[in-house]
Amino acid sequence: MSDLSRSSHSKRWANPAKQASAVSDYLVDNFSRQHTYLRISLTERCNLRCTYCMPEEGVPLTPSANLLTKNEILRLAKLFVGQGVTKIRLTGGEPTVRSDVIEIVRSLGQLKRGNKSSDRLNIQQRYLKSLAMTTNGVALRRKLPALFNNGVAGLDTVNISLDTLNPDLFQIMTRRKGFDKVMESIEEALRLGLPQVKINTVVMKGVNDQEDVLNFVAFTKEHPINVRFIEYMPFDGNKWNRDRLVPFEELIQKIKSRFGRLEKLQDEPNDTTKHYKIPGFKGKIGFITSMTDHFCGTCNRLRITADGNIKVCLFGNTEVSLRDMMRNGRTDQELLEVIGAAVNKKKKQHAGMFKLASSKNRPMILIGG
Repeated sequence: MSDLSRSSHSKRWANPAKQASAVSDYLVDNFSRQHTYLRISLTERCNLRCTYCMPEEGVPLTPSANLLTKNEILRLAKLFVGQGVTKIRLTGGEPTVRSDVIEIVRSLGQLKRGNKSSDRLNIQQRYLKSLAMTTNGVALRRKLPALFNNGVAGLDTVNISLDTLNPDLFQIMTRRKGFDKVMESIEEALRLGLPQVKINTVVMKGVNDQEDVLNFVAFTKEHPINVRFIEYMPFDGNKWNRDRLVPFEELIQKIKSRFGRLEKLQDEPNDTTKHYKIPGFKGKIGFITSMTDHFCGTCNRLRITADGNIKVCLFGNTEVSLRDMMRNGRTDQELLEVIGAAVNKKKKQHAGMFKLASSKNRPMILIGG
């Protein structure tokens, strides 16, 4: 047994709060945060080169043989759902460029109908409640009918990354063409009736923090869509600059000056977004304030990278390879011990804005959103 496993095993029943949690003890950290949300990166490849994500020349990618296979992804998903994970989000890279993405979604969709685990902690049958995908939308439209299939396939939420409604600025920010394809994907998602359609917009001062923000708010007038404005975050290769960060309070004031009253909506307990809407508008807007007002205290998210490492914090550089364990013939119980040890070592919060800018971490493209 590894040191990580021994540490986890020795503390398995030490915290009474963990014993009473809705998830298994393996997914509860030392601050009683229950991790019910798993993000799985399907690939490191992407068909865009967004300025805030990676350098123009791209980044060195992991060889395909070292990425998780479909069966490895499904094994881990079943394991996590069996321990209490209720939401899985597929990320990348760009998940739609993976050739077997439809098969993966359909297989994961089966977990919505139950997942029986032989683990001794699983005293009741657990189900996946939500299967989401974060995508840039360029190659989404033609695959979306199969991914959704009137709710049968499993996908119920899409977050489409789009930083401007200006086609020319889109090409500057992504270093690629494709604006029309993204808009077609948004229209298709709404036409098909996906339960949740969201737009993720990274706001950068002097780039898209003026009319672009206001145009997105106006977009929610006739579209039942959730536009989330994301504070610009530092990652390796994106040349983060503090001067490009736009605090969410500035955006709120800008929006109020154009549209008047903003109605604050009720957020979910583990929500990363502060939600608002303009009275009378069909859609809503939100602010993801990772830099100026972090939400670490209610974090319920874990991440698995495309090469099979578990990350307990987006901004943490500690990773453990679940891929290597699976390929070395380790049992599900052994995987759980290592997962539990990683969760047990999760810190109370990230290092803060200025320390993050100088901390070593993977580029966002290799982490998985």
